[in-house]
Amino acid sequence: MEFSIRAAGLEDCKDIARMILELAEYEKVSEHIKITQKDLEQDGFCKNPFFHGIVAEVPDQHRTKEGHVKIGYALYFFSYSSWKGRCVYMEDLYVMPEFRGKAIGKALMSKVAQLGMAAGCVQLNFTVLDWNKASLDFYMGQGCFDVTSDLGYHCLRCEGEALERLAQP
Repeated sequence: MEFSIRAAGLEDCKDIARMILELAEYEKVSEHIKITQKDLEQDGFCKNPFFHGIVAEVPDQHRTKEGHVKIGYALYFFSYSSWKGRCVYMEDLYVMPEFRGKAIGKALMSKVAQLGMAAGCVQLNFTVLDWNKASLDFYMGQGCFDVTSDLGYHCLRCEGEALERLAQP
């Protein structure tokens, strides 16, 4: 199938917001989504963006029944490892279900890796749900490994009232 991968622009935020919701529904966590198109526009396309993005597009003849030509995306940002140095963190990788199995996800992930390496990154990090065997198999097939089982790390989070308490001097 013909498709292209390109840097996301401000005009893509509506479709990215749509696909974020689709991903959350797939992961059965849509009630947690608070991000809006406006948030994406402000946070990704400001002087010092909090994230970067790429989108996968198909030609008009392959558009979805709803009329979408933007059918996948990846969001990423740069981070730092005190052990290894520069890293790229892939926050999301999503391809609409009807376009899976056509190498679009691989192309998106490959592009994030290329962009990271071009920025001097030595590591690509991301998370995947433990029940998502298809994604785990895909990532393992790309040469990735599970740091939880191999190194014993756990991904932790602090948010809401706990974050507010923590931020108190």
